[in-house]
Amino acid sequence: MGDSGPDLWAHPQLIAAVTAEDWGAVFRTYRKLTGLSQTKLGERVGLVQPDVSAIERGHWRVTSVEVQQRIRSGLDVPADLSRAGALAPAQQVARLVLPGPGPDDDLLTRITSVVDNGHRVDAPTLDWLDRLLAEHRRAEDQIGSRPLVDVMRQQLRTVVDLYAGARGPLADRVVRLASEHAQFLAWMAQDQWQTAAALAWYDRSHEWALEAGDPNMAATTLSMKAHMAWSGGRGDRAVRLAEAARWSASGTSLGVQGMAAQMAARGHALNGDGDDATRFLDEAQDLIGRAAERPEDEPVWMYFYGETWFTLQRGMSALHLRDWRAAVDHLTVGLAALPDEYRRDKTWYRTCLAHACAGAGEAAQALTVALEAVPDASAVGRPHSWNELHTTAALLLRRGAAEGRQLVTALREFD
Repeated sequence: MGDSGPDLWAHPQLIAAVTAEDWGAVFRTYRKLTGLSQTKLGERVGLVQPDVSAIERGHWRVTSVEVQQRIRSGLDVPADLSRAGALAPAQQVARLVLPGPGPDDDLLTRITSVVDNGHRVDAPTLDWLDRLLAEHRRAEDQIGSRPLVDVMRQQLRTVVDLYAGARGPLADRVVRLASEHAQFLAWMAQDQWQTAAALAWYDRSHEWALEAGDPNMAATTLSMKAHMAWSGGRGDRAVRLAEAARWSASGTSLGVQGMAAQMAARGHALNGDGDDATRFLDEAQDLIGRAAERPEDEPVWMYFYGETWFTLQRGMSALHLRDWRAAVDHLTVGLAALPDEYRRDKTWYRTCLAHACAGAGEAAQALTVALEAVPDASAVGRPHSWNELHTTAALLLRRGAAEGRQLVTALREFD
């Protein structure tokens, strides 16, 4: 990728860093993409090298509007890349219509009156909200997170408002439901690379899960924070958080334990520790098999967790370990078995398969798989899938494959 210009600012990692106003990440990513030294970058933005280093390492948090403007000007940041430009207004977010019958008129009236007038909440109200959340989770698998964020924030506000009218066991259910909503919001923020928001929601979800006495959600939030660490390239932190998920909450289901073990495996794979990664993967697979024998014991949000998903995770670990052939094999098998309703996940794993094919020296196959993924990556998979496609293109270009330039061209058409 060039030193400047539109190609540079089309990179999803750079877009995410600027829109989050994470200037340390902006500097690190910009230098990685351009090859500039800290000194040269400092010359562009009017800072000395020690200041650039301090910002990159998080020792200086840039809050000055004047300094931020110097950075934007010096790095030629496009004017539309800002928090305001990156976040769609609430009124532009489409409302989701759920399949199947909605609440009957009497139940809808009860939900409305409970929130508006502080009446006591009842079990049918919470049953409906449980179903609504489950439907939203399934919808996100198909349409991605962006259309759902505002809807879920409003839904969480409704749940929180119900707490004032809840008594006894119903109050615990409301807190549990709030914890599940917060975890889902955290996942969607993480999916859009809004790291600070995701961490805040995971922390709130964990707190509410402990208050509600829900060990499965408490452990799940820690596993998902491990996933965040893995996404950010922090293998050691991913392992530590996964271990915390495994041992900090007693009484978790076998599936939740398996998820934590698998997260630890991914952290070890990211660190290049193949033996530890294999050991934890084997342990996770055993837990998954035992969980499948008693699905009724698993929390509702674990609906996706099974052998197919685990096969894909083995492929991801092989990808980190640069065992390209094993990655191609696992990802190919997993994708073939993954149902079409998992559109977002299919897009993500397809981009990973393209990366694995490129690593294995199969440039033509990498391009074929990548081009198949591009439309869905643009529609529902950003920014993670989009970044993986850029990574694949960069790998092909480094190896001198003409397919790399073809992929770059295709990505530009969808930017």
